Amino acid sequence: LPSVAAAHAHLVSSNPAVGATAASPRVITLTFSEKMAPAFSTFEVVNAAGVKTPVRTTVSEDGKTLSAPVARPLAAGAYVINWRLASSDGHRMTGAVPFTVR
Repeated sequence: LPSVAAAHAHLVSSNPAVGATAASPRVITLTFSEKMAPAFSTFEVVNAAGVKTPVRTTVSEDGKTLSAPVARPLAAGAYVINWRLASSDGHRMTGAVPFTVR
């Protein structure tokens, strides 16, 4: 029997980049290898103490980039962007992007 190959979306790039140390971002972006289902795709920004920074994510027209403006500058310290999405084939995925604000 022929096998069916199912591709899964993976993180292609992010701003801030994985492991980066930079100034507080004005906009956070995560770009994936495939289109995502907007209703099931989002991220949150959490500091080292577990406090979440409120963000409103949007999906780009091509369906591959999640982004959100950061309302107030993030204080210096360690953060993680916890993302979750459903790819267009229905598979749900999660991941994290750690970064540091100087």
